[in-house]
Order: sequence, then structure tokens, then C-alpha cells
Amino acid sequence: MPKYEDSYVGRIRKLIGKEKIIVVATRAIIRDHAGRVLFVRRTDNSKWVMPSGALELDETLFEGMQREVKEETGLDVVAATPMAIYSYPSNITAYGDPYYQISVQFMVEEWSGTLLTETDETKQACFFNINELPEGVAAHYQEVVDDLRKYDGRFILK
Repeated sequence: MPKYEDSYVGRIRKLIGKEKIIVVATRAIIRDHAGRVLFVRRTDNSKWVMPSGALELDETLFEGMQREVKEETGLDVVAATPMAIYSYPSNITAYGDPYYQISVQFMVEEWSGTLLTETDETKQACFFNINELPEGVAAHYQEVVDDLRKYDGRFILK
């Protein structure tokens, strides 16, 4: 896992400073056998989020999602299907940098491994009932959960 400064976004940020950039990211809905959804608590801002992160150069969307899930949870994604694309034109990172985020939301269909409750990027990991989410869930993940409740298999574009 590269440090932020060494990541693609970190290197672009170093070149252009505080100018707004477009960031393509992936996110994963991972469910356990009881249908609960996995959330991780970030170390940088203590928000509860789904495993997610920005793509690195030369990664496919699927590979980026697999990498982020592995880095943040220790789990290996075996199979997943894109569920939605979300666009967020006005965001600010935990570092205070403006960006436009385009996120591809995956529905993980098969995964393996043992869930790590703490990694370099996360300080907690837990499966939650979608009607009993933890306090501090980032707003755009609440939107994903709302969409998940009514998801009928049709691709969502927002």
C-alpha cells in the first residue's frame, strides 16, 4: 500500500497544489452470511465507510476495488458486479484538498479470508444491519445504503 504522497492522487496533488481534481474511486458492498453490510472506521477522520478508495495508474476498476478491500479489511474479493456510479462534484479530502469524485459501487458476490479489525487505514471493521448503522457514517454512504434497501438489480446512475 503506497503512502498518500506516493499514490497517484498524492503525486497529482503535489504537482497542482490545491486546484480541484477529478478522482475515480471504487467502493464495495460486502455482506456476511446474515446479510449485514461491512463498514470500516477510517483512521484519518473516524468516519464509518464502506471499503473504498481511489484508483492507481494502470489498475482496472475491479483491481482497484480488490486492492482497497484487501488493504482496509484483509479480505479477498473473488467476484463482484458493478451496482452504481455516484458523482460528487464538490468534495474536500481529510487533507483539505478539493476534488470531484466519481465512484463505482460494486456489490461483492463472493469473498474469502479473515476480516481484520484494524489496518494501516482503518481502526475498526464490523458488519452492520442496514437498519442499524453506526453513528458517524459518512453521508454519501447513507445514500448507498438507502439505494441498497430498494435495489432491484438495475444499474444506478447518480
